[in-house]
Amino acid sequence: MDGITLKVGELAARTGLSVRTLHHYDQIGLLTPGLRSASGHRLYGRADLERLQRILSLRHLGFSLEEIAGLLDANDTSALAVVELHLNALKERLERERALLTRLEALAAAMREGGSISVEQLLTTIEAMHMSEKYYTPEQLQTLQARRATLGEEHIRRVEAEWPRLIAQVRAEMEKGTDPADPAVQALAVRWRELVAEFTGGDPGITASLAQMYREEGPEQASQGTFDRAVMEYIGRAMAARH
Repeated sequence: MDGITLKVGELAARTGLSVRTLHHYDQIGLLTPGLRSASGHRLYGRADLERLQRILSLRHLGFSLEEIAGLLDANDTSALAVVELHLNALKERLERERALLTRLEALAAAMREGGSISVEQLLTTIEAMHMSEKYYTPEQLQTLQARRATLGEEHIRRVEAEWPRLIAQVRAEMEKGTDPADPAVQALAVRWRELVAEFTGGDPGITASLAQMYREEGPEQASQGTFDRAVMEYIGRAMAARH
């Protein structure tokens, strides 16, 4: 398609976007066609299409149009970086879908064979289907997905590996009877807050949704058995002691 230019209606027909959407992008300066026909019509060229692809990728990741404008105008946001962000987010979504698919296939196989379906199978399937959707809005889920993609899979893996070590350290101090105000516990509380912030990005809405999930589901269920209420209450007292 190199060298080909498209009028707004032609671009809309080829991409499935509405003319109204393209006009809106033009009006707010997000995507202004850079070429003109002999008769004065605005034309979209290759550079415009590349920018449109980045806009749609970032939109899919949950960024607002204002945020997208800022990202695209920054010199350090390359086309490749945007594509990789989108790819990572889609891979994460596919992993979640595959996990749910595996659980549903196991249920279907048991049903076909007339076998008994355990309560645990039912619970884990229901959890996979509804836990996130129950407590996070679609916009928050998009934000979390975008944040994960921005941080990168290597960083996420490091954080996920650190959580069990941190919880074990907190539990050890709790079982020793260490005062929550002790400097050693305070250092663990600081790191706990930092890891939570890695997940929420400091978003107050996401933080509130996370807290609600832990209140209503309980720490054992919300953390998928990673820690229990005693650890949660102990680290809570340590955080309170900081104030």
